[in-house]
Amino acid sequence: MGVMEIVMGIIVILVAVVLVGLVLLQSGKDKRLSGTIAGAAETFFAKGKSKTRDKMLARATTVLSFVFVILVVVLYIMVA
Repeated sequence: MGVMEIVMGIIVILVAVVLVGLVLLQSGKDKRLSGTIAGAAETFFAKGKSKTRDKMLARATTVLSFVFVILVVVLYIMVA
């Protein structure tokens, strides 16, 4: 195994860990009862910030997932 495969493997692992972190940071879409209780305490401005943060996290998750897939395919081609 060459140095390039090892470096690519480490990059894939780091991207995977960051991707899992991004998914865990996103708020759930289904808030049910806890959402109604906590929703009453939120102000108008806090709701807007939450939506923009969720939108940013969703976009970052999408981009990073595409990067992850491309890296895995490239690593597979390099090893094969």
